[in-house]
Amino acid sequence: MIKPKRGKRAIGKRIRVQRRGRGGPTWRASTHKRVAPVHYPPLEEERKSGVLKGQIIELLHEPGRGAPLAAIELEDGRVYYSVVPEGVHEGQVIELGEGASVKVGNVLPVGKIPEGTIVCNVELSPGDGGKIARSSGSYATVVSHTPDGTIIKLPSGKTRYVNDLCLATIGVISGAGRTEKPFLKAGAKFHWMKAKGHKYPRTRGRAMVAAVHPYGSSKRGARKVTTVSRHAPPGQKVGLIAAKSTGRKKKRRR
Repeated sequence: MIKPKRGKRAIGKRIRVQRRGRGGPTWRASTHKRVAPVHYPPLEEERKSGVLKGQIIELLHEPGRGAPLAAIELEDGRVYYSVVPEGVHEGQVIELGEGASVKVGNVLPVGKIPEGTIVCNVELSPGDGGKIARSSGSYATVVSHTPDGTIIKLPSGKTRYVNDLCLATIGVISGAGRTEKPFLKAGAKFHWMKAKGHKYPRTRGRAMVAAVHPYGSSKRGARKVTTVSRHAPPGQKVGLIAAKSTGRKKKRRR
């Protein structure tokens, strides 16, 4: 008896999320080229009420960061790194504390910054080192001072309260317009993504065969939803992770 020939079976492979989790050199960011993290220096109580002066000793480029860095040496000998606002230069004297003047590059608590001032590298809680408006060309605006805290307008346009003791730098982060220049070729985009530890090019799951991705094959139907639990295993954790809603947001009637 002649056995019938069986059709070829597609052999699957681990999806991108599973391969990335192993931490191999393909996915590893070149963090050894990084200069330093951006973080405000801790200020003592007597320094907060007064003025602590420092000087910009060098302007640096850090791979993976769109804005340049400034190495600032304080008068007590400490050196810290900060993102550079537009208009500062090497050798410029920087002031930190409540008594600092409202000039570009100086660091003050938001409670002491006049309303309408443009700031960057804003702390969300006192001492966290700066979390908001740190990318090139971004800034926040001090809207008003209230008994509950200071209202600032974020780069997204939303407003939120922050503690009056949160530090912020006066000015706009330099490097504005960086995203307006096109990459022109895939190689430039590849190296830019690699500096951040991202994989490029990135293939869509639907463009794959069904054996290598949960969304594979062109025959997508209602049987496969694109939302997935936050606690899903790596082979299943693709698509809209822990999404509360999908699609375009509907405009609310006032």
